[in-house]
Amino acid sequence: MDADFWHNRWQDDVIPFHKERTNHYLEKYFHRLGLADGDRVLVPLCGKSVDMRWLREQGCAVTGVELSEIAVRDFFSEQGITPSQRQEGDFHILEGEGISLLSGDFFALDSTHTANISAVYDRAALIALPDAMRARYVDHLLSLLAPEVPMLLLTFEYPPHEFDGPPFSVNEAQVRDLYANRRKVTHLETLDRLKDEARLAERGATQLHEHAFLLT
Repeated sequence: MDADFWHNRWQDDVIPFHKERTNHYLEKYFHRLGLADGDRVLVPLCGKSVDMRWLREQGCAVTGVELSEIAVRDFFSEQGITPSQRQEGDFHILEGEGISLLSGDFFALDSTHTANISAVYDRAALIALPDAMRARYVDHLLSLLAPEVPMLLLTFEYPPHEFDGPPFSVNEAQVRDLYANRRKVTHLETLDRLKDEARLAERGATQLHEHAFLLT
């Protein structure tokens, strides 16, 4: 997936992956991250997710990274926040009310952006990437984090021959392979989500499961 694909999705408002309510797994398992008030959560490939506002309401500071500046500006507009703005290296940064969104390429992140990260919430990053890019994403992400930083990871799983992603199918075995020897992977729960994702059924999916993992 190249940058133009995602820029075009946001430009054309073709964003069926965006949800209007907080993710149920985030609400259910947030406590497993063991965060205190003021701890900062990294949300890679964040879009304009309302999950970020929910995290802020729990007392967390939020750093999101998103390729599309349209998504970043839409987030603040829809949340009624007037952000400050600055340019920092490759990123245009908008900040307000404890939420900092970096508009730019995730792979341009360096340790100066993540020095104070206490946890990671990945709802839509890993499954947005084709197989050939996932190992690179995981390698880069982990290179930016202290070993003790936990992660809540959500993935979709479906018969991959039924349609082309995104979202891409990522099963438990693939998660364990990607994070092997670097994080302990705890499979928290699996839900049948086919009836909740009509758009994927229309694309040919006959099965769809959403997995939640805790990485520590």
